[in-house]
Amino acid sequence: MRPTDLDPYFAPVARLPGIGPKLSPLFDTLTGRAPEPARIVDLLFHLPIDLVDRSLAPSIRAAPTEGIVTLKVTVEAHRPAPPGRAKAPHRVTVGDETGDVSLVFFRLPKQQIETMLPIGATRIISGRMELFDGMRQMVHPDRILPPAKFSEEDVLEPVYPLTEGLTSRRVHQAALAALDKTRVLPEWLDATLLERQGWPGFRHALALLHNPREQGAFGAESPAYKRLAYDELLAGQIALQLVRAREKGPAGRSLVGDGRLRAKILTALPYTLTGAQARSLGEIEADMAKPERMLRLLQGDVGAGKTIVALMAMAIAVEAGAQGAMMAPTEILARQHFERIRPLAEAAGITTGILTGRAGSAERNATLKRLASGEIDIVLGTHALFQDDVTFANLGVAIVDEQHRFGVHQRLALAKKGEAVDLLVMTATPIPRTLVLGYFGDLDVSQLDEKPPGRKPVDTRLVNHERLDEMIAGIGRAIGTGARVYWVCPLVGESEKLELAAAEERYADLAARFPGKVGLVHGKMPGAEKDDVIARFAAGTLSVLVATTVIEVGMDVPEATIMVIEEAQRFGLAQLHQLRGRVGRGGEKSTAILLYRGPLSETARARLEILRQTEDGFRIAEEDLRLRGEGDLLGTRQSGLPGFRIARLDLHQDLLRMARDDAVLMFARDPALASERGKALRCLLYLFEREEAIRLMTAG
Repeated sequence: MRPTDLDPYFAPVARLPGIGPKLSPLFDTLTGRAPEPARIVDLLFHLPIDLVDRSLAPSIRAAPTEGIVTLKVTVEAHRPAPPGRAKAPHRVTVGDETGDVSLVFFRLPKQQIETMLPIGATRIISGRMELFDGMRQMVHPDRILPPAKFSEEDVLEPVYPLTEGLTSRRVHQAALAALDKTRVLPEWLDATLLERQGWPGFRHALALLHNPREQGAFGAESPAYKRLAYDELLAGQIALQLVRAREKGPAGRSLVGDGRLRAKILTALPYTLTGAQARSLGEIEADMAKPERMLRLLQGDVGAGKTIVALMAMAIAVEAGAQGAMMAPTEILARQHFERIRPLAEAAGITTGILTGRAGSAERNATLKRLASGEIDIVLGTHALFQDDVTFANLGVAIVDEQHRFGVHQRLALAKKGEAVDLLVMTATPIPRTLVLGYFGDLDVSQLDEKPPGRKPVDTRLVNHERLDEMIAGIGRAIGTGARVYWVCPLVGESEKLELAAAEERYADLAARFPGKVGLVHGKMPGAEKDDVIARFAAGTLSVLVATTVIEVGMDVPEATIMVIEEAQRFGLAQLHQLRGRVGRGGEKSTAILLYRGPLSETARARLEILRQTEDGFRIAEEDLRLRGEGDLLGTRQSGLPGFRIARLDLHQDLLRMARDDAVLMFARDPALASERGKALRCLLYLFEREEAIRLMTAG
């Protein structure tokens, strides 16, 4: 049960004074909760992004001639719009002993302006000053107040991210009303940490950020902001510790192989393992031999050879008399893994099977029967693997590919298919160290940072869209010599429909130029049709494969040597790197063409230039974090991973490390969070919506 102290924080924003049925849906949209109602905690975590300083200038002459200016003036004259000229402005001259300013109003009733600014009255005006024909003027001042209503204490005005229909002033008023409704909560941070860092309490930190009294109290480096960022990171780290305890909790079992199957696989391999592969395999082997469950993340750069490491891990389980399962996020990827693994497994005498949503009922039932009897040693598949009717004779190791596309629930569901199943999760997206700690802190980490021998660097070129015809002619010459080409069509916002239209249009254009040589794949195609097109491209019957980003992971056609990414400026760095990794997989020289449409923004140009300069996925990932932030980088917007609302991992890496240490120590001392501080930390988990971790804990 959520502690009652938190009830005011989880009350609907709609109950705040001044927010009726018209405004409340706007606050739902603003806080990202629509169609769910926004809660007070959502509004309080919607922090300002800037401050406007409305401090009073000493005089008109001393005030700046541009930017936000606040003045004490006397109203001197009105010049309304001439009759019949409704579009002309109403001008009001105001001044002091050092000069005057023209206030300009468009389409505002004359009577309203005269009521606000009666001649001879003293007023405080605040707004954007500019020079027009050498005269100072202010168009539609933001504030017009009698001096009695102006307070020097309220001159710093927060600026919020907004949605249409809301102003910063309205959001600020609502945030102050929200603060009034809340109470001080029990402190969950260690007193010595608070003193050492000079951090305020939780509620006080919110008040300082929503109603700052000085510039230094504001911004991501201020003590108040850092306090809240630390709270959020600590909530995440404690949740990860609880998940880890839950997954490691059941007594494990030791899986020790004798190496005979792995030796046969290595003999069948046309190359030797890289140092990074051998090192990672050693870490996995050591984990599997321990009497507790393995929880390990294997992250590798594009083409670093994760699949062979996964096969070797499953071979250890088979040597020890158990089974292995490997889950991929898409049908294409599952089948690609199966085709790559099967011949190597067969060479070692390991039986394989595949289970996806597309299998016919007879085929599926036969596979289920063989799995349950232990006839199948290792099985590959999609999320079909963790459905209720899938049973294993003795599952020893579960491998989850493209980890960030699956949630903790799916990981747990697959691991529950056996007794104390070892878990290896893999990602082909190199993840900066900070993000590994922030999102996968419940896992030990192995890193594949070398490419297999013989891989040649990919020549990456930036080409302006204006040279499209010239480039297509070059593609024509290349396919004339037997080259195979991927052509990836642009991301169109969040719209799959528009992306599909873009791909179909490009396909029609290229198919007309190169009849019988061009294929199309996209996510909406029936699986069998998709497989057929990919098979024809792999066989060389098709020379050009036009695709949406469905080919981002898992496509392995060593003969493909050219990758064209259309409107490359729309893609993130990590995604561009993944797509580029589809070529350069054979012995031939490969080229990636980043086709962009100018003019490029500074960030877009920086992104494309980084890609041109390096193929180091880990460096690219660090740059992507710097340029885009962690939410986009990991795809948390799409994957359901909890993105951070306050903490910024590009700025708060030191806080993340502190939070990690704090969580580990706290969990060692008080795993049930039963102490006074532990109970306060439960409040923290609820505030940052990590209550799932509490449910895991109470579920035993």
